[in-house]
Amino acid sequence: MDSTKNSTTSKVMKETKKTIRVDFERTSLWERIRLKYLSTNFIMTLLWKILRLMLLIGISYIILFPFFTKITSSFMSGDDFVDATVKLIPKYPTLDTYKAIIKDNGFFTALINSTLLSLVCAIFQTLICSMIGYGFAKYKFKGSRILFMLVMLTMIIPPRTIQFSMFMNFRYFDLFGLFNILGIGKVDMINTYWPLIILSLTGLGFKNGLYIFMMRQYFKGIPPELEESAYLDGYGPFKTFVKIIIPLSVPMMVTIFLFSFSWQWTDNFYTKLFFTTVGPKLMPSIISVPKTLDTSLAPTMFSAAVNNACAMLIIVPLIIIYLFCQRFLVQGIERSGIGGQ
Repeated sequence: MDSTKNSTTSKVMKETKKTIRVDFERTSLWERIRLKYLSTNFIMTLLWKILRLMLLIGISYIILFPFFTKITSSFMSGDDFVDATVKLIPKYPTLDTYKAIIKDNGFFTALINSTLLSLVCAIFQTLICSMIGYGFAKYKFKGSRILFMLVMLTMIIPPRTIQFSMFMNFRYFDLFGLFNILGIGKVDMINTYWPLIILSLTGLGFKNGLYIFMMRQYFKGIPPELEESAYLDGYGPFKTFVKIIIPLSVPMMVTIFLFSFSWQWTDNFYTKLFFTTVGPKLMPSIISVPKTLDTSLAPTMFSAAVNNACAMLIIVPLIIIYLFCQRFLVQGIERSGIGGQ
């Protein structure tokens, strides 16, 4: 009986649709347009889409306009700055600004030095913060919450409050007094890479509290059954971390690596703190007006354009890296568990 009833209902629906279609085909063109495009539902939907499009265009303009002006002004020549008709698009575009920066400001030297320093610090910070975050996520010990709260405090306390103590520690570096006992004496590490490397190896580098927190939240989302099965197979904690946990954590570790690399690439606090007199030329130090560039036509505007060109040269390598690693970055953020663990 149910099948007969369903069959009858289906036939009625088909006949109804057929009748509506025939009636629609018999109506005039104007009636078709009125029924389809002049209904209240269609008008409200159209107005909402227009409003949403205008809102997106406005937000995009606010965000992208400063970048557009920086890019276009970096290609302007001196004649463009004194020409009142030139607003955004240069009338006499030139690459002389970029050539002068690359030649006079030591761009390639800064590029190599910054790449080496950022790579070393990013690799060390990624590995150390992963190990620390795994320990906080999977192992419960007495005082673990207090210790984790201290890690969180490193995200709150500004680095400038402890810059003098950090400088003095590395100016007269002594590893728990062992150097003095061995007769080596205190070692001066200022104007070397060692302060940044030691901070990265000990989990005290720039933004390391944030990295530890992100890794902890990510590891808390990994099922404990994976580790228990590894223990049954004879794996120890360290081998489990290397063989099981790290392969599962590649997207998140790439995210931490990108954050660490980017912040070290543009860091101006620690580099100025530890490189006082003689130090390697890094990317932030190329921001200056080249001596061979004549900015006398419009000193203020031309100097700002030169700074924009320097900024473009600094961020281009980061843009290239993000283009190749954005998939891992999105996966790491999505699976970090920051929202609710």
